[in-house]
Amino acid sequence: MPIAVDIDVMLAKRKMSVGELAERVGITPANLAVLKNGRAKAVRFSTLAALCEVLECQPGDLLRFEADGDASGA
Repeated sequence: MPIAVDIDVMLAKRKMSVGELAERVGITPANLAVLKNGRAKAVRFSTLAALCEVLECQPGDLLRFEADGDASGA
């Protein structure tokens, strides 16, 4: 999928666990794992907004476009 999810990066920067983020955002850890691991087909704007609020970041800090064949993220 050409959209990469960088939630792990923000979790590390904020020194926050997946469980804590899921609780503060109001989603299950399983659903957060699906999103975090890039297996989600969609994300609600309300969920994205909650993630950004809790992680104190912008949507572009969590999501990025990767061209076909670009696994480096550059």
